[in-house]
Amino acid sequence: MPASWNRNRLTAKLGIDYPIIQGPLGGLSSQRLTAAVSNFGGLGSFGAHGLAPEAIKDVIAEIRSLTSKPFAMNLWVSMEDEGARASNESGFNRSLAPLAIHLAALGAPRPAYKPYSPARFEDQARVLLDAKVPVFSFIYGIPPKEILEECRAKSIVTIGAATTPDEAAALQEAGVDAIAASGFEAGGHRGSFLRAAEDSLTGTLSLVPQIVDIVDVPVIAAGGIGDARGVIATLALGAEAVQMGTVFLAYEESGASRLHREAVLRRKAGHTALTKGFTGRLARGIHNPLMEELNREGTEILPYPLQRGLVTNLSIAAEAAGRSDLLPLWAGQSATLAPCTDLSAFLNSLIREVSEIAGPVMEWSANRPQRHSNS
Repeated sequence: MPASWNRNRLTAKLGIDYPIIQGPLGGLSSQRLTAAVSNFGGLGSFGAHGLAPEAIKDVIAEIRSLTSKPFAMNLWVSMEDEGARASNESGFNRSLAPLAIHLAALGAPRPAYKPYSPARFEDQARVLLDAKVPVFSFIYGIPPKEILEECRAKSIVTIGAATTPDEAAALQEAGVDAIAASGFEAGGHRGSFLRAAEDSLTGTLSLVPQIVDIVDVPVIAAGGIGDARGVIATLALGAEAVQMGTVFLAYEESGASRLHREAVLRRKAGHTALTKGFTGRLARGIHNPLMEELNREGTEILPYPLQRGLVTNLSIAAEAAGRSDLLPLWAGQSATLAPCTDLSAFLNSLIREVSEIAGPVMEWSANRPQRHSNS
């Protein structure tokens, strides 16, 4: 008989009870949610890519005040897209044009152009290294060799995100401890880095076994997993953990606004689409009038992170006015699986349901032929 479904080399390495990882959720993270998932026995994560180093230091301290269990801090290796530094006021005004109409209707001020001031991944990563966070996860690339070496020296577990088998091979070659196989069903940004995001749209059920077959490190399935069925399916494909993001947005512990939480729980959350209009990078959210407008042919979109900053101005005003039709509503394709608004009830139910059906599936998975090829 195989070992219990919730015990494997990844849970041992991470020091967690269940192979359930809460997705970092970018700007929708919260210290409360991260700590709650970790305290339950999973791995809570916090997406810190939009924060200054000092703010990241404060976040880590607060999470540690809420839990003594392992948690992950997530960063984006690639902090900007080509053209960001060359963008000028003329481009700013052209991209602002479709948003300015809504800002005026909401009585919000028109944002003024400011020259781009780049942030540095290395400065953010330094905070995580100095704080010796338990887990450092990242997307949009591979950190410099020196950073990964310091993580190993400090026993910081590293998790890199791959959207294609080639990216997974590159991450293993770099020496990461685990790989998150991020299927195109996932909400928000997936982090493609070897090819354009548009050319890296592989679904989770196809991506996971392809990656499992070519790497030796543990694989984490991510994208479109919202209940026990998704957990069982991806574990049967060889994943050693699942990463779930959208399902956690429905809970008050998340950093999502009330409007966003309500949108995830509505039936319309099942209609998601991809857009560059909200940030400048391809990402998945609930289809709404703002997305439709920004996806129209001919609409000029600034490079990341300039477009993100531009849309944030409208988001603040739309949130205050209760206008979810004018908000970026990040969500994956399984958003409608979000079951309730009680986090503890969801986690307990998830573990119970997986445990009830895991035995036969895990026995088959443990006995299946292994195919590892690094060619």
